[in-house]
Amino acid sequence: MVHPIIAVDGKNSLPMSSEALKIKHRYHGTEATMPFASVTVQEEKPFDFFRVLCEGVIAGGTAGVVVETALYPIDTIKTRLQAARGGGKILLKGLYSGLGGNLVGVLPASALFVGIYEPTKQKLLKMFPENLSALAHLTAGAIGGAASSLVRVPTEVVKQRMQTGQFTSAPNAVRLIVAKEGFKGLYAGYRSFLLRDLPFDAMQFCIYEQLRLGYKLAARRDLNDPENAIIGAFAGAITGAITTPLDVIKTRLMTQGPANQYKGIFDCVQNVVREEGPTALLKGIGPRVLWIGIGGSIFFGVLERTKQFLQERRPMTQDLHQSKQK
Repeated sequence: MVHPIIAVDGKNSLPMSSEALKIKHRYHGTEATMPFASVTVQEEKPFDFFRVLCEGVIAGGTAGVVVETALYPIDTIKTRLQAARGGGKILLKGLYSGLGGNLVGVLPASALFVGIYEPTKQKLLKMFPENLSALAHLTAGAIGGAASSLVRVPTEVVKQRMQTGQFTSAPNAVRLIVAKEGFKGLYAGYRSFLLRDLPFDAMQFCIYEQLRLGYKLAARRDLNDPENAIIGAFAGAITGAITTPLDVIKTRLMTQGPANQYKGIFDCVQNVVREEGPTALLKGIGPRVLWIGIGGSIFFGVLERTKQFLQERRPMTQDLHQSKQK
């Protein structure tokens, strides 16, 4: 899944941190109002790429596993709805089919995504003006999505083949796919995956980050866990609805198997619209919006909580190190 998929401010701080003070000053008229929600990166501290990477990997992997396990049945129903042709019936058995094998891919994919997104975002926020923070979030989300797609696509192919009943186990699925379709079979629908996930990731992260920063400015404080979860759900639901047609095409290409019913993305769109009508491109929109909305709530909630936990452990080590130097 891992759409669910994923962003975080990366600068959560304790009450009345330097960022909170800057937010307070904005509301007292000491800083100009920007057209987009903006964030000020603390320039007095050197950028620790390795630390940000490691914290992102841990937080992303944890959040990815939790949300995938919790919402896997909804994803299975969504996949079966999208893969069904004509008046095909939707089976409700084996809704957790392929979960174990999927988690093997979700864990590194989520960890890789957030691990790349976080340092990239922070670097871009330092490079771009404050009023272009949305562009930094969009770009970082796309870069993180492109990198993690190397793991996510094979995972998604195996998962969806199992969800539609083509295989009974992940190892068996991988072995037979490679035997019948070659190694490229594990990357079936790769371009459609990027077509869906790069804009999805970029939009979801941008919406989440901008809403979160805007809420911080309005509340003049750091957000709590329920607030992060609500914003994550809102960002996920909107992005999930917008990208449903792309998700339908991706599902059809990934589940077609060696028959190669579709020659590519545009051929798939033409065939689906001609044979089933334009509304077929919105198949599974209900489960998808529900899945990604709830998933965004869980994912961002776990992500923010894990990052805060890691950050709370960090100052103790830094203070001890500084005291030893003195």
